[in-house]
Amino acid sequence: MGFWEMFYKNKLALTGCAIVVLLFVVSLLAPWISPCDPGAIDLQNVLAPPSGEHWFGTDQLGRDVLSRMIWGARISLKVGFVATGLAILIGMILGAVAGYYGGWIDAVIMRFVDVMLCFPAFFLILAVIAFLEPSIWNIMIVIGLTGWMGVTRLVRADFISLRERDFVRAARAIGANDARIIFLHILPNALASILVAATLGIAGAILTESALSFLGIGVQPPTPSWGNILTAGKDNI
Repeated sequence: MGFWEMFYKNKLALTGCAIVVLLFVVSLLAPWISPCDPGAIDLQNVLAPPSGEHWFGTDQLGRDVLSRMIWGARISLKVGFVATGLAILIGMILGAVAGYYGGWIDAVIMRFVDVMLCFPAFFLILAVIAFLEPSIWNIMIVIGLTGWMGVTRLVRADFISLRERDFVRAARAIGANDARIIFLHILPNALASILVAATLGIAGAILTESALSFLGIGVQPPTPSWGNILTAGKDNI
């Protein structure tokens, strides 16, 4: 049974995929489906309950909460995908090199991975963000630069198991160079592990961004993100 057949028969997977697609569509259509300007302040309508005009009510500045959540989805998904893409790129390259060549190259890369894993990722992010301007791009880069270690280990393990397969030996026999073997022959067979890591990484990056914004060092107001929306509303719970 192929991957797609198994996927279509898995109701939980289909439900999760539908939710992700819905979030994507909502974030892409934010300028058109958002009922109000997410930054519009209405001091005459502060902390209003849900109504026909404001489905999720308003915040302490009278801004429409639903509109801010829709625009916040766009920011959070952007952070998740860009940060995870950077982490996957770094981890994929380092893991491929370590797993394919082995020897001292593998030892150096994996010891560096071990050193990075000694530091709690979130506290490392906090330390770096403290010295940088809290912008969206800085947050995405820092999350990406601290999230590649697990991907490196996964890709390395796949390459170690695949590098002595018959199709790799055949590629060497016909004169294929290392780069061609790594990127055209072995890497496509390791994509399953990479996709799983990417799925988990996107969720982790979104949660990390939300936590940073909740602490006040993530996406800065008035730009809406799920984290700073929580921060703004926690005193009214």
